[in-house]
Amino acid sequence: MQVILMEKVVNLGQLGEVVKVKDGYARNFLIPQGKAKRATEANLAQFEARRAELEKAQAGSLAAAQEQLEKMEGLMLQISQKAGVDGRLFGSVTNGDIAAALKAQGFDVPKSHIRLPQGPFKQIGDYPVDIALHTDVVAHITVSVLGEG
Repeated sequence: MQVILMEKVVNLGQLGEVVKVKDGYARNFLIPQGKAKRATEANLAQFEARRAELEKAQAGSLAAAQEQLEKMEGLMLQISQKAGVDGRLFGSVTNGDIAAALKAQGFDVPKSHIRLPQGPFKQIGDYPVDIALHTDVVAHITVSVLGEG
């Protein structure tokens, strides 16, 4: 299926590009989330009429993400969990726990934007975490998991 991208999509393309994607990806993800529209003549004409407005909105969201990056970069976040004597946690620290801790510090970040490449943390220690604030802006913070007796 041919679609017009209404915003930048990672590993797919930039705003305004016409790309070919699988039908299910377009119908179930891109179109419902407003990231793309079907590439028809009417939609192409409508997109060209709104192109400046969409580019301005995308530049505004990028500027807001960079502003948040300056405040968040290098942040050290401490999370306490119950742990055994060997340093293993009873349970784990997930991206939901990290999102809640960030919200307590004044940063409103959806948990889906928090990247944990090795999965949830199950040991006491310091872990690097990436937070995707925008498709082009990634903040790097450190999460320190502390044990409670």
